[in-house]
Amino acid sequence: MTTLWLESALLPSGWTQQVRLSVTDGRISAIAAGVPAEPGDERHAIGLPGLPNLHSHAFQRGLAGLTERRGAGSDSFWSWRELMYRFLARMGPEELEAIAALCYAEMLEAGFTRVGEFHYLHHDVGGAPYAAPGELAQRIAAAAGASGIALTLLPVFYAHAGFGGSAPSERQGRFINTPQSFARILEECRRAVRPLADAKVGVAPHSLRAVTAEELGAVLKLAGQEVVHIHIAEQTREVEECLAWSGRRPVEWLLEAAPVDERWCLVHATHVTPQELSGITARGAVAGLCPITESNLGDGIFPAAQFLAQQGRFGVGSDSNVMLDAAGELRTLEYSQRLALEARNVMAGEPGSSCGRRLFDAALAGGAQALLGPGAAPAAALRVGAPLDLVSLSASHPALLERRDDEILDSWIFAAGAGVIDCVWRAGVRLVDGGRHRDRDKLLERYRAALRRLRA
Repeated sequence: MTTLWLESALLPSGWTQQVRLSVTDGRISAIAAGVPAEPGDERHAIGLPGLPNLHSHAFQRGLAGLTERRGAGSDSFWSWRELMYRFLARMGPEELEAIAALCYAEMLEAGFTRVGEFHYLHHDVGGAPYAAPGELAQRIAAAAGASGIALTLLPVFYAHAGFGGSAPSERQGRFINTPQSFARILEECRRAVRPLADAKVGVAPHSLRAVTAEELGAVLKLAGQEVVHIHIAEQTREVEECLAWSGRRPVEWLLEAAPVDERWCLVHATHVTPQELSGITARGAVAGLCPITESNLGDGIFPAAQFLAQQGRFGVGSDSNVMLDAAGELRTLEYSQRLALEARNVMAGEPGSSCGRRLFDAALAGGAQALLGPGAAPAAALRVGAPLDLVSLSASHPALLERRDDEILDSWIFAAGAGVIDCVWRAGVRLVDGGRHRDRDKLLERYRAALRRLRA
């Protein structure tokens, strides 16, 4: 058993002073509040639960910064996607694992302690299956193991290039499966994560563009009671094409045709009507928002203030991993609402409420539900029986001086910038110390070699 003593910690009951956490086998075995530190206690200033990152494409971290040149026409998600396809053309298992491992280490440094990996790269260059169908899933699991981050692996079913079952393009060959071949990959994914503590496996029909109604039903049967994630309504073109195909908007179609419930995470859902927002809320599904990536790609602005006012549930994800910053995702979300509505503290809710606290609490609960399943929010909190997934902040950082309680969250999210995170524990193991992952140098060297090969 080890013990940590915190001057201030955010517990389920709220901010609490002089907190002593006892940790046994990676889980919190006892919590004492209002007590002095004892000899042998590891002492820290400010403790928060680690945030879940509900949507990641880890390999895209290697592409960050390489798509910021203007093309011949109007740039959008669709032109970015072509550049992403080119980047994948030479990526093998070793490169995938190396990029993912450093990406996950950077997530931990940024305050994320669990990642939902939306894993759609399944086959070899050219689209030929690997001898082991789960080769690349095994590499993702190995990367998670090397970094220490908790993993919810979301193998993606992808079969078509557009609505109505249109044939995939040659560049999509590495993603494509039938329901039968996907079932084999799903089993391999479940096998790959078994050595990892607290790992989960869900399923992810890629989008309504990429699956037919029949295929969606088949994938949901394979899911059992596990979580289901799907890209939806990210771009206006997607909405227009769905209307042309079905006479329904994407979220409208999904809510009518699929058993959407609390197990589901609707990733992006950027372009939705008030009626669709109400439908998502009524089903208890989570909106998976990726504000930094959505800003980078010019996707649009999700009506988060309206959604939250309806008691809608959301979490945040780093998606393309162009920037890894848990506080930055929350800040970008709030700032998008301020720009759209020409107001301040939009997500705070009631007068006098902390904007940072409401953002943090919502993302913690919604992310836990999306990655662990309904009713899982307590597992993400600092409470007895939960894994010790803890982020400590440096009270000596200029942005946190003389801050107390919710002022700490407000200042971390809106004023601190890089360097405020001191240590991060995952399942009781301190993986980040002084803001650096314990294996950063080793993982960085492997990442550097991978990029050198990809860029040669």
